[in-house]
Amino acid sequence: MTEMIYQTDSAVRSFEATVTAVDAEQGAVALDRSAFYPGGGGQPCDLGWLTWDSGKVAVTKVKRSSGKVLHWLAGDLPEVGSAVSGELDWERRYALMRTHTALHILCGVVWRDYGAQVTGGNMEPLAGRMDFEFEHLQKELVAEIEVAVNAEVAAARDIRVAILPREEAFNIPDLIRTKINLLPKGISEVRTVEIVGLDLQADGGTHVANTREVGHVTVVGYKSKGRINKRIRIALDAE
Repeated sequence: MTEMIYQTDSAVRSFEATVTAVDAEQGAVALDRSAFYPGGGGQPCDLGWLTWDSGKVAVTKVKRSSGKVLHWLAGDLPEVGSAVSGELDWERRYALMRTHTALHILCGVVWRDYGAQVTGGNMEPLAGRMDFEFEHLQKELVAEIEVAVNAEVAAARDIRVAILPREEAFNIPDLIRTKINLLPKGISEVRTVEIVGLDLQADGGTHVANTREVGHVTVVGYKSKGRINKRIRIALDAE
């Protein structure tokens, strides 16, 4: 099992690790610990670099595969047992953290004010979209949502991450905001992300420490994806 450093500390930019497996056919390695997010829940995987005795090689993809977290490398592979240093492409990761938190703010506002569940979502650095169970979504309502989202950003709410026993987590009302419960069956622990005073839900991704880090959020588009499925697109200002 790979120790996933980001699950408890999303601010880690570099780390030391040991290679535990090599997949020469795919050009990838597994590590005993990693700060790279392997993708999932609409958030893309992290990119960056691994360094060892042979030099510095770009990490081009990270993904869970057959029970391992594989790091694809654009070059030679280290051997099993090699000590390596990992470094994230921090500008990209931090942009994704800001974006992911912005989408949770959007989700929290829409749930609090309109009771609409999430039906899907996706993101890239500084832009994302979320689909909700809205029957009607008009320009005036979208404008109200944008104002409310930016009010929550300005409120400087702390973001807290916790890993809870499954039974304790599922006693939390409305922990699952998606229309379909995407949590794997049989998991013993559930990671939660709380925007204090606004939102609390199960989530596996990376986030900033306070909503003020998100910066200004603009709703750049909205459209109908079905009778009761509406999409809202957002964009964040570059720092």
